[in-house]
Amino acid sequence: MSPDYSESRVRVPASTSNLGAGFDCFGLALQLYLSVKATIDRQSTVDCTVSPVSGRENNGISLTSDNLIYQAMKYASVQEKLDLPSVRLEITNDIPVSRGLGGSAAAIIAGIKLFSLLCNHSLSDEKILQYTTELEGHADNAAPSLLGGFVVNCITEQNSVISLRQSWPDEIKILVIVPELHLDTKRARAALADQVSHRDAVFNLQRSALFAAAIAGRRPDLLWEAMQDRLHQSSRAGLVPGLAEALATERQPGLLGIALSGAGPSVVALANNRFQEIGQTISQSFQKQGVNTQVLQLGIDIEGCEVLPAS
Repeated sequence: MSPDYSESRVRVPASTSNLGAGFDCFGLALQLYLSVKATIDRQSTVDCTVSPVSGRENNGISLTSDNLIYQAMKYASVQEKLDLPSVRLEITNDIPVSRGLGGSAAAIIAGIKLFSLLCNHSLSDEKILQYTTELEGHADNAAPSLLGGFVVNCITEQNSVISLRQSWPDEIKILVIVPELHLDTKRARAALADQVSHRDAVFNLQRSALFAAAIAGRRPDLLWEAMQDRLHQSSRAGLVPGLAEALATERQPGLLGIALSGAGPSVVALANNRFQEIGQTISQSFQKQGVNTQVLQLGIDIEGCEVLPAS
């Protein structure tokens, strides 16, 4: 007789993407997590129930079957032509929602991974990235959340995803300044121009190449220039009070580079000292506009999506 339920647990890191010039190319996994336990209950009469367990960012998570984690499970089950039994999700989330820290990518990765575990159906990393990119539209957050570390991404003309993980220098630390307001990714995407000039395209190509070389060559002195951007940040800077001023923070000791985190509104700063002072300086740009912030000093997650022991 089969059991009435089975369960699996995963933990998925947040991520910051773009890192300035590397629009839709670069992603970096951060030590800030979404944890989910999924339990199959064969006696349930509904597709999905969701219970927030703990975590600073559980507010706003859908508690019904339109929850993104469940939607990702369902999507994978349809693509793989397998039935998904009724499931109960218990969520612990510390990733700020709609703040440019890869929360949706982490949720989708969690859902697809939980589908594969609960249905005992192995999926390669390549297939997980493919499905996540089909749902997200881009791979720059999904790849580091799945693989960990600093990841360079490319989508081919056949819509397959190439993701290459690179080492990250230990001496380069991450500060994330998180405004206490949301910015919908669709709105941030809609703010972008459909066409850019040849000059601006070359500007970003040069700096994204320089960023990858500076990280590989451990040349933090080059990151300030390498994180300059002409493709997306200026178009998004006006969507949030104080964001333009934060991105215009002047170079100072310890601050290696500054950029919009993903679609925003969070700002990511790379630094090697004076972390508290730098965080306060960037925060003041938002606070002058009446927007409160939290400053997070985060390590680099190198594990990516982890399967946790059943509780």
